[in-house]
Amino acid sequence: MTSEKMRLLPRPGKSRLTRRGHSIFDIQRSARRRLPRAIFDYLEGGAEQERTLRANLVRYAGCRFQPRVLSGAGVPDLQTTVFGQRLPIPLALAPTGYTRLIHPDGEAGAARAAGRLGVPYTAATMATTSLEEVAAATPGPLWFQLYVSKEWRVTEALVARAQRAGCRALLVSVDTQVAGQRLRDQRNGLTIPPAPSPASLLGIALHPRYWRGLVTGPELTFANFEGASGPAAGGIAEITRSFEPGLSWEHLRRLRQTWTGPLLVKGPLRPSDVARAVAEGCDGVYLSNHGGRQLDRSPHPLDLLVAARQQVGGNVPLLVDSGIRTGADAVVALALGADVCLVGRPYLYGLAAGGEEGVALLIRMLRDEMERTMQLLGVSGTAELRARGAELVVLEGGAGSAMAGC
Repeated sequence: MTSEKMRLLPRPGKSRLTRRGHSIFDIQRSARRRLPRAIFDYLEGGAEQERTLRANLVRYAGCRFQPRVLSGAGVPDLQTTVFGQRLPIPLALAPTGYTRLIHPDGEAGAARAAGRLGVPYTAATMATTSLEEVAAATPGPLWFQLYVSKEWRVTEALVARAQRAGCRALLVSVDTQVAGQRLRDQRNGLTIPPAPSPASLLGIALHPRYWRGLVTGPELTFANFEGASGPAAGGIAEITRSFEPGLSWEHLRRLRQTWTGPLLVKGPLRPSDVARAVAEGCDGVYLSNHGGRQLDRSPHPLDLLVAARQQVGGNVPLLVDSGIRTGADAVVALALGADVCLVGRPYLYGLAAGGEEGVALLIRMLRDEMERTMQLLGVSGTAELRARGAELVVLEGGAGSAMAGC
C-alpha cells in the first residue's frame, strides 16, 4: 500500500462518527441531529419550489454505468493536474458562505482537513473567517470565489488580498445578481447572525451543544469585510444587495486585467457562453447551478458538460458541482468531461457532524468510493476514464436536455 493511499484511508476507532459513518447519508443524518432545524434547512434548502435542488440528485441517479470486464486495469490512479498542480484526487471543496454557522471549526477547520489530504479548498467571499486566516490554516491548494461588488474598489481590494494570500485561482460567480428566493430561510426567519426568536429559543433547548459552540466562539460576521464597506447583517436577500446587479462581460474583462493567475467563471453557462468566457481570457469554466439555491429550473451541469467540452477542447479545465453526493457521482462527471468535481453540502454535513475531522472523513470516503467505482468500471485511472467516458456512462435523457429528470 502506498503512503498516499494510507494517508487517505479512514482512521478506525478515531470517533463515534468514524465508527458509524459508512456513507455520506450516515453523515447527513448525524448533521441533521446535531443542527437546529433552521440551520439544517439553510444547509439543505434550495430556491423557490426546489425543482432544481431535486433534479440535481435525480440527474446523477439516472445515469448508468457500462463497465469493461477483464480489463486488467488494477488499482486506478486518481491523480490529476489542474492549473499546473498535481492533485491526488480530482476533487475540491466548493465555496460555501457562513460556514461557522454550521460548526465552530468553520472555514479554517474545513481548509485544514482539505489541505492535509492535498485537496483544494475554495475560500468564499461571504465567509465567516477571513481569507488570511483561511490561508494560514491550510497547507494545501487554496482558491478564492468572488462575488463582484457594486463598488469596484471593494472588488479590487478582495482580489488583491486573494493574490497576497497565495490563492491559485479566482472563481467568479455570475449567478447572484439578486438572491434566490429561499423559502425555507424566510419561513424560519433565518438571519446572519441568528437573531433571538421563539424558534431559536426552542432550538437552544433542543440543541444546547450547537448554541454553546456558537455563542462561545468569535462573533459571527462577514470576516472579509470587517473595517470596510460590504454586506450588512440580516436575511440572505438583504445581504446580497451589495452585489453588482448588472454584472457583464466588461466586469470579467476588468478582472482579467487585475488578476494574474488562473481565472474561471462560475455559473449555469450556455455552451456559447463557455466559448466566449475562454475567448475573453478565462483559463477555465466552473459549471454550476449554485446547488439549486439561485434560479429554480436551471439546467443541470451534466446537461451542459459534453457541449462545453466540445466548445473548448481538451486543454481548458472544466469544474463541476451541484448534486454530487457520492464518489460514483463524481466518476460520472469526470467521464463526461469534467476535470475536477467540487462538493459543498457533503463536506458541510461532515463539518456539522464532526468538525474538522468530519470533513477529513468525508473526503476520504469520497476518495474510496471513486477508486472502487473506477476499479469496477475497469479503468486504470482518471485519464482512461475521460478517454473512454462515452462508452462507460449512459446519460439518460441525453446531453442538452436542460431539465431531464425534473
